[in-house]
Amino acid sequence: MLDFEPRAGGLTHVIDKGLGPRGWEDVLETSGPYIDIVKLGWGTAYVTPNLRRKLDVLREKPVVIGGTFFEVVYAKDRLDEYKQWLRDLGLTYVEISDGTIEIPRERKLELIDDFARDFTVISEVGSKDSSVEYTADEWTTWLREELEVGAWKVVTEAREGGTAGIFDSGGGMRTELIGEIAAGVGLENVIFEAPTKAAQAWFIKQFGPNVNLGNIPPDEVIPLETLRLGLRGDTLKEVLLGDRAGTAAS
Repeated sequence: MLDFEPRAGGLTHVIDKGLGPRGWEDVLETSGPYIDIVKLGWGTAYVTPNLRRKLDVLREKPVVIGGTFFEVVYAKDRLDEYKQWLRDLGLTYVEISDGTIEIPRERKLELIDDFARDFTVISEVGSKDSSVEYTADEWTTWLREELEVGAWKVVTEAREGGTAGIFDSGGGMRTELIGEIAAGVGLENVIFEAPTKAAQAWFIKQFGPNVNLGNIPPDEVIPLETLRLGLRGDTLKEVLLGDRAGTAAS
């Protein structure tokens, strides 16, 4: 057998766009060990008829409802009802973002502090509007502030298509900005949204296999893990060659 460890570190945060319970059973059978967080994107959780059955299938995984739905709840002033709904569903994680609406900065920090008393908070920074580009100082300051008031992890916005936030409208990565975020906030604290294979490969090559990556489609979890494996310790090629060399020598 090959003598190397296939899994260690690096959160894989998966986005669900409405996959059913049986679909998730299949995904977990093949990819379950490599999935750390499941996000039910946008408002899909609210309109899913068999949500409780789906959550039962996912019961071993932290599940969070997308921040866009949180923004709707905030805009409608239904926060207390939202908390109770999450409790009724047995969810202990919550995502707080302001990517589609404007939440005053101090108010967002208050919300993170408040929800962190009862839930594990994942907060997201960055606009879903590709024309909005924040400076590196703004990104790092806001991300650190949100960690300081109680966020467990902070997410850098990219949208599910990689066209906003840490990406430009054409899908190009803002690599200098990403480097400053990593240095200023700490890789262990940040989940970088990386919905495209090219982005995933870049992040792993740039920061190593233990980088936290988000908005990963369920069917790309295994390919992502192979990318992580290739740069964990020795490369896979080196491991294989070393194994053959050892066999030949014996």
